[in-house]
Amino acid sequence: MGILNVTPDSFSDGGLHAAYDAAVRHARALVADGADLVDVGGESTRPGAERVPVEVEQRRVLPVIRTLVAEGIAVSVDTMNAATAEAAVEAGAAIVNDVSGGLADPDMARVVAASGAGFVVMHWRGHSDRMQRNAVYAHAVEDVRREVEQRVAELIVLGVHQDQIVIDPGLGFAKDGRQNWEILAGYERFASLGLPVLVAASRKKFLRGVGSDPDGPARDRDLASAAISLLAAERGAWGVRVHDPAPTRTMLAVWDTWRAARS
Repeated sequence: MGILNVTPDSFSDGGLHAAYDAAVRHARALVADGADLVDVGGESTRPGAERVPVEVEQRRVLPVIRTLVAEGIAVSVDTMNAATAEAAVEAGAAIVNDVSGGLADPDMARVVAASGAGFVVMHWRGHSDRMQRNAVYAHAVEDVRREVEQRVAELIVLGVHQDQIVIDPGLGFAKDGRQNWEILAGYERFASLGLPVLVAASRKKFLRGVGSDPDGPARDRDLASAAISLLAAERGAWGVRVHDPAPTRTMLAVWDTWRAARS
């Protein structure tokens, strides 16, 4: 899943692809570099980010989604707003990626259930302007797993089919650095829920200094991100969400060749 932030303020590439032409060019580059799916978002969810009006979000993402779908590119929409999700699916998006798991907008479950689109349900404890104060857990892996399981059960009651759901443990959202690593190390506990798992570690702050200059730009974390992608794939992850697909594709090509030689 290649990340396309059509925003002025995302944490690692805000403003680079905010204009329509730049966004479409970058989406094509993501696919050329190995992305199977382009995740189009019009609202930053970095720590401290403020909400944007729904109409602004839609002006950013819908023209891009329509163009990409017309070109045969598979698209997901990164949104917490049911109205944006509905319009994006009508425009051809196949998946709704909601960092709130449908908690931010009470109408999201209805929209997703009616559309039949895939639904990425992320672990969430509050909006970006206050989420880090909620990074308190008795046991990060078990607490997050329980909250994800509960949210999935609620969505199923609300009409979302289990086959639509992909879960995301929410790395970097209401979690500190140590908790993020614990969640990655506890991947199998999330897989044991029996649902596809998305791992979204790309360029996040907890990777700072892991094989790169701790004071370097976020893009210096791409190799560490690709290594996590490889470890996630090895454990059976449904997908990995990345800013730069090329290093991940290289890692996966090495892994595939290794496995092929062994068989």
